[in-house]
Amino acid sequence: MGLGTRRAKVRESQRADDRQPAPSPPPGVSALWADGVGRAGTRSVQVLAIVALGAVAVFAVTRLTLIVIPVLLALVLAAAISPLVSLLRRKGVPSFLATVLSLVALVALLAGVVWLVAAAVVNQWSRLSDQAIEGFDELQAFVQDLPFQITDEQIQSVRDSLVGLLQSDAVGAGAIAGVSQTVDFVAGFLVMIVVLFFFLKDGPQIWEFLLRPFDGPRYERGRRIGDATVTTLGGYVRGTAIVAAVDAVAIGIGLAIVGVPLVIPLAVLVFLLAFIPLVGATLAGILSALVALVALGPLEALIVVAIVVAVNQLEGDLLQPVVMGRTLRLHPLVILVALTAGTVLAGLTGAVLAVPVAASIWRAIQVWDGEDLPARFARPKDREVADAASTGHAPPR
Repeated sequence: MGLGTRRAKVRESQRADDRQPAPSPPPGVSALWADGVGRAGTRSVQVLAIVALGAVAVFAVTRLTLIVIPVLLALVLAAAISPLVSLLRRKGVPSFLATVLSLVALVALLAGVVWLVAAAVVNQWSRLSDQAIEGFDELQAFVQDLPFQITDEQIQSVRDSLVGLLQSDAVGAGAIAGVSQTVDFVAGFLVMIVVLFFFLKDGPQIWEFLLRPFDGPRYERGRRIGDATVTTLGGYVRGTAIVAAVDAVAIGIGLAIVGVPLVIPLAVLVFLLAFIPLVGATLAGILSALVALVALGPLEALIVVAIVVAVNQLEGDLLQPVVMGRTLRLHPLVILVALTAGTVLAGLTGAVLAVPVAASIWRAIQVWDGEDLPARFARPKDREVADAASTGHAPPR
């Protein structure tokens, strides 16, 4: 074999080697996370990180309720009464004076309601206590007629146990805890008033300051979210207040006709509980029926229940859709979940704030990419649009 032949074979071998694919690198970290299991693990780590961040945020909120709750309440109230401040400014009233007048009007309204309730309770307490004693005697006579025996000694034993409980150290500790909660309430109320004043006076400037790190589309998105939040919160509070006032007046008139005592405090309670969706009306009806049962009897209590049910049915079918309109566009299941979460985290105040906060978050999602363009994950699919068009209903937004 000649030299030329050997060189030709070497060149042919080199060309064959060049045509061979390059050997794949040994499996490393990148390859380990590139398959389906790796991608699922990566997504799981991301979800766990988000859950951990949310847990830390919730823990911080629950530890700082003395600041967080007053600020949220101030935000809701500022959104509700900001039209009054804007009206006074358009009439030529200076900004500071318009804010002070609006704030004084709100505090005077709250103080008037508290005074009205306290005066009614003081004036009618003796009558209610006498009727409660009569009702307890009737209940005791009813219990003695039951098929099973309940002796006077057992009833007296229960009464003595209750008296002993009231005189125990537990009641004293509860009283001390009540004093502590009262101090926290007063401090939170003062913080809320101060924050509310600045929200009413400099709300737009405060939001512009918070948007300084953003520019371009992100800045415009922040502006849209701010406007949508204020509009949603204000519309929700004003609409709920109108509905609650109508409910309180209607139920109060019914209670007065039946002859139930403490009509004014019960009507105010109906108004306040109306701000708790789904369960507020039920609680108001139960409390009104209990007062009627103790003061008057079972027949009057049933009449009160019928009045409350009729008023709530009228509210749900007629008043709520007309007054609230599209302010609260949440599914009842979402409202129930938000209500439960708010109650667990912050008690009664959380129950009041949970639904408007959830509605504001949903409204912010609706304007995320434009005035009428929701975030990508919240946009209705083509099938939803087609089904909505075929049924004549607007698609969910």
